[in-house]
Amino acid sequence: MPTTPTTYLITGANRGIGLEFARQLSQRGKDAIIVATAREPANAQDLARLVHEVVALDVADESSIAAFAEKLSGRPIDVLINNAGVGSDQNTLAKVTLAELQRVFGVNTFAPLLVAKALMPNLRAGQRKTIFNITSQLGSITNNKGGSSYPYRASKSGLNQLTVSLSHELKGEGFCCVMAHPGWVQTDMGGPNATLTPEQSVTGLLKIIDGLKPEDTGTFFNYDGKTLPW
Repeated sequence: MPTTPTTYLITGANRGIGLEFARQLSQRGKDAIIVATAREPANAQDLARLVHEVVALDVADESSIAAFAEKLSGRPIDVLINNAGVGSDQNTLAKVTLAELQRVFGVNTFAPLLVAKALMPNLRAGQRKTIFNITSQLGSITNNKGGSSYPYRASKSGLNQLTVSLSHELKGEGFCCVMAHPGWVQTDMGGPNATLTPEQSVTGLLKIIDGLKPEDTGTFFNYDGKTLPW
């Protein structure tokens, strides 16, 4: 019997970890249908060569999320990978501004929830019902031994909290909602001195996605499959 391909949707896929997700999933051939997002699809030629479709999405814009969801109306999605995110250089109390907190929370915390909300009909129609949020170990309160990075740390802690809430609300429908730290990765955000290549990070993250079980919902994973403290 032929197997039904898995449909993946990757946000923020025009570079870095998102682009690597697209590259590795594209190697699965007919087993994977890949829909990816970019703010400006016309400038995402490398991505377009790897996936079935690139859809415009600015995760910080509610109207863009609504238009994006309308474009995908009626199409089942098995795995939503909320990858889009931003960093921040406001590392000390003296530098913190309300505008920067709102910008970083808007993209890193609120957008994954709003994208998931907008795509609920698609995810409910999918077979795997998986929401996979890319977070950071910097969002771990237990592991915060050095302070700093106020907007970024707090935004990822917030994302973790929202993901756990989502896991409880949707558990009865068979959803698996988890978050994962990708490691310190050699991307524009991670910088050239990071310890992992995008290939190494995404290899680990896809292994987690492939192995998810219903009882994993609400788990905070490291890229290597271990769990992280809250």
